[in-house]
Amino acid sequence: MGESIDALQLNLDSGGLHVMNVSLAIIMFGVALELTIDDFKKVAKNPKATLVGLASQFFLLPALTFLLVVLMKPHPSFALGMMMVAACPGGNISNFFSLLARGNAALSVSMTAFATFLSIFMTPFNFAFWASMYGPTNVILTEIHLDLFEIFRIIILILGIPLILGMTLRHFKDEFSQIISPYIKNFGIIFFAGFVIVAFSMNFENFIGYVHLVVVLVFFHNTIALMSGYGLGYLFKLPRKDRKSISIETGIQNSGLGLLLIFNFFDGLGGMALVAAWWGIWHIVAGLSIGWYWSIGKSTLQRVFSNA
Repeated sequence: MGESIDALQLNLDSGGLHVMNVSLAIIMFGVALELTIDDFKKVAKNPKATLVGLASQFFLLPALTFLLVVLMKPHPSFALGMMMVAACPGGNISNFFSLLARGNAALSVSMTAFATFLSIFMTPFNFAFWASMYGPTNVILTEIHLDLFEIFRIIILILGIPLILGMTLRHFKDEFSQIISPYIKNFGIIFFAGFVIVAFSMNFENFIGYVHLVVVLVFFHNTIALMSGYGLGYLFKLPRKDRKSISIETGIQNSGLGLLLIFNFFDGLGGMALVAAWWGIWHIVAGLSIGWYWSIGKSTLQRVFSNA
């Protein structure tokens, strides 16, 4: 199984990679148009929830991912895919799920912004650190000769520069930025979704033939991410709304960025790409489910069972 899954080549040429790069940059630019210096000042005045959330994303989740890998001993390329996903910042769709779950939407947005900024440094560091700590994944890193500076450069281009440009435009053209922000962000999301659908259709047979190998793995990984985020918030005595948002921010990862890095630096290594691709699908299901449960689902289920 191991050799066959790693020999799996997904169809994504250099043109497809450029489209992925551009779409992620557009999404980031749209998010940045909603941010101001005052947003960061507010977090600085009351940083507890944001710091707990960032610790959940960049320290707790990668460490728990490493423990899960050690316990379950998945195929090395699957383990590497899990570590890549855990090293990425929260996905932009997490803000929607946080709103759906009646969490702290402002905290969710600020966490997304801060996590995106920190990911410029933390994503390469976390991935390289934890992957090198586990023997089987370290072997793959050694064979590939991962260039951390090149990863850093690509993340700067995709996330860092759009973030700076968007915030700069918002600072000098406030009203204009607020008008165009939803259009640009929605266009980026639709553009990226369209690209994913096309890429998925091109790789449909490969995906269907192998996805069963990672379904359980991704389910446990995502569940641990959601639970650990909520648990850390509870440990620090944060309000329930904050705990919801931290849980969602930890469990809804930017798997698109993970896939981009996998295709750029690992030639679309089959096991890694499969984990990141299925995570991207599954965390939408998980986000919608937990959002529904925390908004109206719990009370609905209680009424159903009380009338039974």
